[in-house]
Amino acid sequence: MKHPLLLPLLLLGSVAAFRLENHAPHLHSQDTQADLSQGLEGSGDQEGELALTEEKIQSEEEQVEASGYQNDFDDEKALQLDPSALDTNLQCPRTEDTVEIVGSPGCKTCRYILVRTPQVFTVAQHTCRNCYRGTLVSIHNIGINYHLQCMTSALNQGQVWIGGVVRGRGQCRRFFWDDGSCWNYSNWAAGQPNCGGGNCVTLCTTGGQWRLEHCCRPLPFICSA
Repeated sequence: MKHPLLLPLLLLGSVAAFRLENHAPHLHSQDTQADLSQGLEGSGDQEGELALTEEKIQSEEEQVEASGYQNDFDDEKALQLDPSALDTNLQCPRTEDTVEIVGSPGCKTCRYILVRTPQVFTVAQHTCRNCYRGTLVSIHNIGINYHLQCMTSALNQGQVWIGGVVRGRGQCRRFFWDDGSCWNYSNWAAGQPNCGGGNCVTLCTTGGQWRLEHCCRPLPFICSA
């Protein structure tokens, strides 16, 4: 034969190729398992982060809820202050801190006093009674509401106290006017009146919508005398 080594070389090459083919799937399987293992570990980290995020959100919600209960308690406490204690230290507003308007749509003899000095709701109540022989204003139609909103539009405060208060909670909530008149009109802003937002009613100086606010917040106010 002219090529005595050709046959052994061909046989050796076939055996090497066969062994390489058998090892290739095994190596690929090891790489795949490593990738899957890393993926599972990453998934576990994400689940852990998600659980921590959920715990944080729940903790924040509980803090907000507790804060809301405390604010409601402060509101109720503020509305039950002893009037005689307030009257003793009461100082009537200076003329330059007030704006007076006589007459409104449907009530030519009505008199409104805007007090620009911020006070908590209860002090505002007693200021109207003791200084102007009136009450915080009640609103019974859109005309008066617009009239009062125009009266307050020049203020640098976004809200003013009017005479509305809420009593009770949940389905037992009821709204009352400071002067004892019937609650026959409202102009709530979107999402109002919301639970936990406070027990006293404000008029927004832009737009004229109403919002609940915590009674212990100092705000300008409108008296009806």
